[in-house]
Amino acid sequence: MTSSDYDPTSEGAETDFARRMSYGDYLALDAILGAQHPLSEAHDEMLFIIQHQTTELWMRLAIHELSAARRAIARDEVSPAMKMLARMSRIFEQLNNAWDVLRTMTPSEYTRFRSQLGQSSGFQSRQYRLIEFLLGNRNHAMLKPHAHDVETTKLLEAELATPSLYDEVLRLADRNGLRMPAAVLARDVRETHSFNEGVLQAWRVVYEAPETHWMLYELAEKLVDFEDYFRRWRFNHVTTVERVIGFKRGTGGTGGVSYLKRMLEVELFPELWRVRTIL
Repeated sequence: MTSSDYDPTSEGAETDFARRMSYGDYLALDAILGAQHPLSEAHDEMLFIIQHQTTELWMRLAIHELSAARRAIARDEVSPAMKMLARMSRIFEQLNNAWDVLRTMTPSEYTRFRSQLGQSSGFQSRQYRLIEFLLGNRNHAMLKPHAHDVETTKLLEAELATPSLYDEVLRLADRNGLRMPAAVLARDVRETHSFNEGVLQAWRVVYEAPETHWMLYELAEKLVDFEDYFRRWRFNHVTTVERVIGFKRGTGGTGGVSYLKRMLEVELFPELWRVRTIL
């Protein structure tokens, strides 16, 4: 070290971690950075693995935020929930940006290791399924890929038995004087919420006089903002898959692009999108 080198210990920085917790210790970096195990010699398999592992980490945070937002809304604590929903949009902005990295992999590069994936596929992600269920897209057929895993099945079944985020928002609105149809409030929460004219008309009241119903108006727009990012993530997924494998079947046996395009039609908060048409 020369005399011109900056020494952080001169300002009190710790450099001896023999008996102290270090940055790597706190973040468990040995476990995280040692979790990449390519099954081929293909250079681009590392990109594929890290892309999906980091996606799962962001989804872990998404579940943390969405679950907390739902609990807060159920307790009428709307302000903290708004912060969490705003963060959700930023999380999915990160996930959207990640597709740009994966799209640097060409079809030729992917074919060099695709056979190593076996039947594994992203639609088998338990965290993604939990997010879909939490948001209200409760397709029971999607429990089947997890039937071999007792703990995951219990987790997903427990989520199905819990009101979705949108269910809690509708209940909150009803508690705050925006009368929601009794049939919607009492419906079987294990099933996916479908468009309801009464819910649409209730949201119309909010959007026609936002200054009178500001809390619900702002919350509704936070939901729309999040679903906007979520839809973009789905669209980017479709275009990335089409760019890399064309119209081949997915490794998990789905129709690939055709399956993903079908997911683009899913509306999580249908009345919040359709209310714009009738204003």
